Amino acid sequence: MAEKTDAAAEASGRSGSPGRGAITINRLREVLAQIVWLVFLVAALFLAVGALLIALDANRDNALVNFVLEGANRVDLGIFSKDNGVKEFTGNNAETKNALFNWGLGAIVWLIVGRMLERLIRP
Repeated sequence: MAEKTDAAAEASGRSGSPGRGAITINRLREVLAQIVWLVFLVAALFLAVGALLIALDANRDNALVNFVLEGANRVDLGIFSKDNGVKEFTGNNAETKNALFNWGLGAIVWLIVGRMLERLIRP
């Protein structure tokens, strides 16, 4: 008898469980949160790998190295620029120090903001 009551309540939409629309919205939010996290993670990876390539003095004529460095320049938002960023080093190995500090800091910020947005979006 209880099974018939539960089935009737579910059919009429009066059950305590969420309806099909709520499940769809939750799934959409979950996917959107994953996409947002992936975008922020890729931005952080560009900065971190770019800083590593500069520290290793990678061949900038290589197409892949050039692609990563250009991507890092785009996602540093000018705030974490290796040329005019949060902190500017001078003297020996200034470019390497600037890249490691500013792009490293930028990568950390991208990860923190990305995780915060992901948590806000996720159901």
